[in-house]
Amino acid sequence: MNISPLACVSENALIGKDVKIGPFVTIDENVVIGDGTIIDCNAVIHSGARIGNNCHIHSGAVVSDTPQDLKFKGEESLTIIGDNTSIREFVTIHRGTASKGKTVIGNNCLIMAYCHVAHDCELGNNVIMSNQVQLAGEVVVGDWAVLGGGALVHQFTRIGKHVMLQGGSLVNKDLPPYIMAGRYPISYEGVNSVGLHRRGFTEEQINKIQQVYRVLYLSRLNNTEALAKVIAEVPQSAERDDIVEFVKASKRGIVRMGI
Repeated sequence: MNISPLACVSENALIGKDVKIGPFVTIDENVVIGDGTIIDCNAVIHSGARIGNNCHIHSGAVVSDTPQDLKFKGEESLTIIGDNTSIREFVTIHRGTASKGKTVIGNNCLIMAYCHVAHDCELGNNVIMSNQVQLAGEVVVGDWAVLGGGALVHQFTRIGKHVMLQGGSLVNKDLPPYIMAGRYPISYEGVNSVGLHRRGFTEEQINKIQQVYRVLYLSRLNNTEALAKVIAEVPQSAERDDIVEFVKASKRGIVRMGI
């Protein structure tokens, strides 16, 4: 371990091998930090943090602070951050409440400067949040989603895997997997085909995804009727089933097509 003598680290924190902790860092008790993680100067790691291996917490970041939720009564809860995740300057991440008990950020994520992840959010693996994205409480973000700078996401909203969200968007509806979304009000802008190609999806897989969204957005059917048509007419695939299950489970309703 390489801990600056100017850092304030609780003797009850569990610090892994080869961890580097810079000056003026504060680490509370009931914190676990994995091997090879770097914590830069002036970062604050509060009680309940569980930080994985080979993460990088940059200057001024605050991890696992208490939720900004009036229902929070001081209950024990966690902030869980996976391996190889980068938390940039002045990011704030709040721990969970009694609702879920934990805020979770997956492996290989990049959370850029001045982002906020509120209580009980769940982020998958390989998520990118560009500068100043703000997630309200209990937002769920799927694997490989990319959220453009300055986006604001309403509480309880779900963003599906492989979504590309335009910077500055105001998100108050669920965004199904594999799509691009943007404009005001938030709208479906097509399938994220460029991103899917980069992730190794085949033309056949992307074509099936496009088939599903043609039915959902161009058939003029309601969602229940459209899903039935998708199941009946679009060949089964993991991607088709991802979309169907996501739309079925939506409580806020899915984003609509732009005019």
